[in-house]
Amino acid sequence: MVATAARILLADDDPITRGFLRQLLEEAGFQIIGEAADGLEAVQLTTQLHPDVLLLDLLMPNSPGMDTIRELASSPLPVRIVVLSSSISKEQIVQALQLGARGILQKGSVDELGKAIAAVLEGQYWIGGKSIGNVVQVITELSATLADARPARSYGLTPRELEMVRFVTQGCSNREIANQLNISEETVKRHLANVFDKVGMSNRVELTLFALEHRLAVGGSRSA
Repeated sequence: MVATAARILLADDDPITRGFLRQLLEEAGFQIIGEAADGLEAVQLTTQLHPDVLLLDLLMPNSPGMDTIRELASSPLPVRIVVLSSSISKEQIVQALQLGARGILQKGSVDELGKAIAAVLEGQYWIGGKSIGNVVQVITELSATLADARPARSYGLTPRELEMVRFVTQGCSNREIANQLNISEETVKRHLANVFDKVGMSNRVELTLFALEHRLAVGGSRSA
């Protein structure tokens, strides 16, 4: 897909901002197919118009930006969501990426907007002013810098299951985990199946992002 042929939907409650973005993107050759003034309208227009990219402000009425990302990411629509916000914390970046956003861009860096759209259309992520392929690594680095004083929760996971989570966040395969713990791969699979059921995740990437956000990969013992 040629980036400049991408169909863009703008979602921002400020009409002046939407007008500025429309002009900027149209001058760059993008096609603006609609504008939404709140989160609910963003979901409705995305469902009706099937844009390639949704530029989404997080602070909007009638369904906050995070709820909008969650709803659209759980739908079969192939839209790529780029968060465009005047201010966003590291915690919000982690949450947005975990929910399904493909790009994070501050409004003060709109000169990067064309590059950000091109990156997400190519299957990459746009974070911190550059194209990123490994989103898990970014989440890991961001999480390491967060001064989060909240105590870690176990979510009902046993010590052995928490150990499995830590190995997964380190990128270990089932075989590598089995070799480290001197157990069978079938045992590893059984433990991981229990982990997925308890935390409500369906694959390793989701589990890694969830574990990093909720500090499941912190500490712990190696009990059998």
